[in-house]
Amino acid sequence: MWCYRGGSISTEPRINDRIRVPEVRLVGPSGEQVGIVPLAKALELAQEYDLDLVEVAASARPPVCKLMDYGKFKYESAMKAREARKNQAHTVIKEMKLRPKIDPHDYDTKKGHVVRFLKQGDKVKITIMFRGREQSRPELGYRLLQRLAEDVQDLGFIESNPKQDGRNMIMVLGPHKKKTEAMAEAREAQAARKAERQGGAAAEAAPAEAAEVESTEVAADADGSAEANAEA
Repeated sequence: MWCYRGGSISTEPRINDRIRVPEVRLVGPSGEQVGIVPLAKALELAQEYDLDLVEVAASARPPVCKLMDYGKFKYESAMKAREARKNQAHTVIKEMKLRPKIDPHDYDTKKGHVVRFLKQGDKVKITIMFRGREQSRPELGYRLLQRLAEDVQDLGFIESNPKQDGRNMIMVLGPHKKKTEAMAEAREAQAARKAERQGGAAAEAAPAEAAEVESTEVAADADGSAEANAEA
């Protein structure tokens, strides 16, 4: 009776001497179809090309193998996966809570946060919290949500209309820009700021270098005048 004893199952393809079949369907280094050849012949060709014989379709009959530089292939695959993870956009829902009778200063502060979230490509859940007698005036929360939506309409839109949820009223704003676009713009802005800082540093260094050269030339003229006076 077969029994699984634990341990990790390798997801690596079989290569070279680990391939245990009589024959394979061989693909050349440039993707050309070589055809069905004995395993020994495929290994011989791999040695001639100084490449690896890699099983790329184990379930095929016979298995498909390709001649490639497996170390280079693994490195390039890892770099592509890393870049994909870097550019992957995760949907994030931020939350902002307000009171129906919020004062103008607090409203501007909260709106600033909403603007920042939308610019980053994130959704924003706006929650109006009612307390005490405020619960009998839901129109105050509705008007506040509509006002906020109008103030940020250049950056976002109402994805979920205001609705009552117990003591709260909730609305969801969605960004006009996709998360990936916002991330790309943020990277470009960061690169521009870095270039500007480097340009400023170079501009500050240039006058200092010019002054140093000028002082050196003055010193040289003074030395030359002194030598001439001495000769006279």
